[in-house]
Amino acid sequence: MTAYSQPEIYDVVIIGGGVVGCATLRELSRYQLKLLLVEKAADLAEGISKANSGVIHAGFNVPTGTLKAKTNVRGLFRIYQLAEQLNVPHKKTGKLVVALDAAGKSGLIELKARGDSNGTPDLEIIDAEQMHQREPLAAGKWALYSPHTGIISPYQLTLALAECALQNGADFLLEAPVTKISVQTDYFTLNNSQGNIKTRWVVNSAGLFSDEIARLAGIQHYQIFPYRGEYLITDKDTELNLRMPIYPVPPKNGAGLGIHITPTIEGNILLGPSAQDIENKHDTASTRPIMDQLKTEAFELIPKLRRLQFIHSFAGIRPKLVDPHGKEKFIDFVIEESPVCPRWINLIGIESPGLTASPAIAEMVVELIGTKQPLSLKPDFNPERPPVQRFAELDDLSRQQMVAENPDWGEMVCRCESVTRAEVIAALNNPFGVKTLDGIKRRTRCGMGRCQGGFCTPRIVEIMQQQGIPLEQITKKGKHSELFWGRIK
Repeated sequence: MTAYSQPEIYDVVIIGGGVVGCATLRELSRYQLKLLLVEKAADLAEGISKANSGVIHAGFNVPTGTLKAKTNVRGLFRIYQLAEQLNVPHKKTGKLVVALDAAGKSGLIELKARGDSNGTPDLEIIDAEQMHQREPLAAGKWALYSPHTGIISPYQLTLALAECALQNGADFLLEAPVTKISVQTDYFTLNNSQGNIKTRWVVNSAGLFSDEIARLAGIQHYQIFPYRGEYLITDKDTELNLRMPIYPVPPKNGAGLGIHITPTIEGNILLGPSAQDIENKHDTASTRPIMDQLKTEAFELIPKLRRLQFIHSFAGIRPKLVDPHGKEKFIDFVIEESPVCPRWINLIGIESPGLTASPAIAEMVVELIGTKQPLSLKPDFNPERPPVQRFAELDDLSRQQMVAENPDWGEMVCRCESVTRAEVIAALNNPFGVKTLDGIKRRTRCGMGRCQGGFCTPRIVEIMQQQGIPLEQITKKGKHSELFWGRIK
């Protein structure tokens, strides 16, 4: 990480390094402000954002007139341009919401009407023949076709947003959980493990823990209810070429949109997520009953999935404001300056479609701050981020040239994902100073292939030691995840 020199007082501090926090930081970095993002984990995108299906939602699944609907549709028109500027892998694929029988068609009609009211463009209800022309793998009688839905890498988007903000003057502080907040007349003091920070504004984008952060500032009336979503992921090397996400008609009064099937940018296929209320915000277990449920429901939508192999399961947790034992089934995003704590902006309950909505949420935060103080644009703001070179995506001539210039490009570290030694070293030299196995994984895809790190992990550990990291300091994801506990010989 670049040298961190704390000013006497920041203009804005953002708590939380997920996609919404990083999008907000990048948007604020357009202006002449002293900015800081604090994150309790050892890397960005370590919470909700890393376990996301990566779907760019079109905006027809949320109630009309809500902040979820407004920011979703507004974000849809921003996120593709943003991904282009930041060189983040993405694709406008389209999407099908499938009715398996004639009875489900009424649900599609309701979705289309809602989407039309929300401003979602070009929705169309199609029959089985039209559906199979767009996606031959899908089974069903009718479908709602959304041509502007897409897919994106959620963690790569988060990292790109952060890198863009960094190059435009923002500061970052990782492994710095906020433990105490003092509220003064003109500023806040945030206490964390690395010292005290003063700031005129706070943006609470702490995801699952945004209610707890709000309580530190004396804001008591929010409670996050964690809902676990489990996934299965296939190998990339499959004969099935899924063109677009396939969703079922959403279950009535359900906590989610139903178990769906999504192609990833890298070529895998995701099954999930489920939606189960849990007690522990840290409980990301994968469970046998849910794995069986994922398969059963997904096989109805795409029967040919039955013959595929799954290489991994994982889970993420959604920060819902809906009490699973209460009467309310829907509660909107909270995007507001606190009425009881001036200059404190809460972003609470930001679940799906938070990824798509993140550029619009960021713009709303700027508008909230701009109502209280003048904001001056930077004349030298750079909205772009250079592309990341990936050996797997180069043609043979380019590969030869890269190896001739630097032999590290010719040493394969991860066979499954074709990642070279040069890419691992570049990941270790990232601008945030992150030196964890998960940090390398998100920046290179090492360990995301068929063998799940069986081949590349010892080689990465060796490279990390050669780059000056002691063996005992090598971790999976930061403190309390050490891989080694001393030598036996």
